[in-house]
Amino acid sequence: MGESAGRRRPGPLAGLLVAVVVAAGCMGGGLDQGEPQQPGPRHTRQPASPGAQTTRADGTTSVAEFKQDFNDAVGSAEAYWTARFQASGKRFQPVRRVVPYTREGEVSCGGQRLPRNNAVYCSAGDFIAYDVNWSVAAFRQIGDAFLFYLLGHEYAHGIQVRLGIRYNFTIQQELQADCMAGAYLGDSVRDDRLTVEEGDLDEFREGLLAVGDDPDQPWFAEGSHGTAEQRTDSFFRGYEKSLDACGLG
Repeated sequence: MGESAGRRRPGPLAGLLVAVVVAAGCMGGGLDQGEPQQPGPRHTRQPASPGAQTTRADGTTSVAEFKQDFNDAVGSAEAYWTARFQASGKRFQPVRRVVPYTREGEVSCGGQRLPRNNAVYCSAGDFIAYDVNWSVAAFRQIGDAFLFYLLGHEYAHGIQVRLGIRYNFTIQQELQADCMAGAYLGDSVRDDRLTVEEGDLDEFREGLLAVGDDPDQPWFAEGSHGTAEQRTDSFFRGYEKSLDACGLG
């Protein structure tokens, strides 16, 4: 996945699979006060770090490419939500910062330390933080689409905070963020701001069936994100029907 203005062709959306696994470790929007020491999450399980030795054949391997695609993902999410807020007559304030980290506990949010192999949105300081080593490894193994889903899901938590959306259960917050990420990506493709290759969505749909909460996990448990079927449905509902399908009203 990439921006349309002369960028290289995107990798398959199946690459978004890992981002969904990451999202299972992300926290929802509402943590307490704090600035990055440089954030700490509610999380249910730690995704295994992808092996950097396994790389895609589409050339998405260098650190320079990672930085470019990561910046594109941040920029496209900011542009999308800026336009949506303006269309509704509201002023949009982008997420304040995106914070990379390399060691467990290097970054904290509200006194909680972030583990490795994770990406989160912290409402306390209004920032997104991610394990850069793990993210680069996933980028090399899977492709650039990973970054766009990862940023889309975490940015959606920032939007939930800006809209004052709070739920009693984590799963409600997370499935809505999946829907919002789908809407951002789907609308961006329809607006020719992002590109996908033919067959990518089918690959993503099939891959997404392999992820999600354990079927035996109670839906109301702290940190629940939803089954593979629930997450797939939420994402594609947003992708196909835009934000109207995400219950933001």
